[in-house]
Amino acid sequence: MKRFLSALVATAILLTFSGGNVNAQRLTDEAKLVAKAKKIHAKVITLDTHNDINTANFTETVNYTQNLPTQVNLPKMKQGGLDVSWMIVYTGQGELNEAGYQKAYQNAIDKFDAIERLTKKIAPDQIELALTSNDVRRINKSGKLVAMIGVENAYPIGTDLSRIKDFAERGARYMSLAHNGHSQLADSNTGERDNVWLHNGLSEPGKKAIYEMNKWGIMIDVSHPSKQANIQAIQLSKAPVIASHSSARALCDHSRNLDDEQLELIKKNGGVVQTVAFRGYVSKEKSDLRSKMTTEILKELTEKENFKILERADVLKLPETERAEY
Repeated sequence: MKRFLSALVATAILLTFSGGNVNAQRLTDEAKLVAKAKKIHAKVITLDTHNDINTANFTETVNYTQNLPTQVNLPKMKQGGLDVSWMIVYTGQGELNEAGYQKAYQNAIDKFDAIERLTKKIAPDQIELALTSNDVRRINKSGKLVAMIGVENAYPIGTDLSRIKDFAERGARYMSLAHNGHSQLADSNTGERDNVWLHNGLSEPGKKAIYEMNKWGIMIDVSHPSKQANIQAIQLSKAPVIASHSSARALCDHSRNLDDEQLELIKKNGGVVQTVAFRGYVSKEKSDLRSKMTTEILKELTEKENFKILERADVLKLPETERAEY
């Protein structure tokens, strides 16, 4: 019995030491990997190609020089080793009429002006706007952070394609032709919800917009338009396109993500896809569960309140006043 216990203790000690050696080796390997990653990170110019902004954070009293609760600001860029931030001129999709276009245009100009305020007045010693890749290298070499501008949704263009040149002169270097909702230029990926399309891809002005964007040096962003609109845009573009914030549909079946056919076309086009880490576009498990629960709760509430839930296509058919009330 004593021999058995001695052997058992010896075995346990051996396993403990061998397990400890394995763990120590694993920690050493991880440390080496992290050190290698940090070395690469420090060597390259790092970019985030899609950072939404709020003009309220671009004032004299509240701005990106402060460590605001925003995901991106100058202190966080420095701390995280982010060299280039693409700041986004975003406008939501509204009515396809002159009043809607003008309101969206003013919204876009306000955001262009906010970015200019940051780089020209608030913190010109810390961050500078880049218009070319050479600008990026020069600014980065000087020790300053780099700002670039992307436009999310070309809705503010309205029917005046000369605004594309205007946006380019204000610093825009990529633009998507639609967002969450069909624009006057392109169908949105959101059309998959009810299979309702406005243009079956790009509209005629949308096709002309591709030419204008190529002409003035604005990359076509394919992260929000419909698959058909993206295919047409890639085929028409004489320059590489960008997907500024997309994931792979083969991994997460969301209409915002790019399927293999689109990815192959972007590859042939010489374009680039910047993957997005946003949960809903990486895994649908939680979002599907939330959607199911929301539907059940809404059904219960509407039955109790005698209120009818309409499909998006039906909402769009309502008169403007009724739609706003709904």
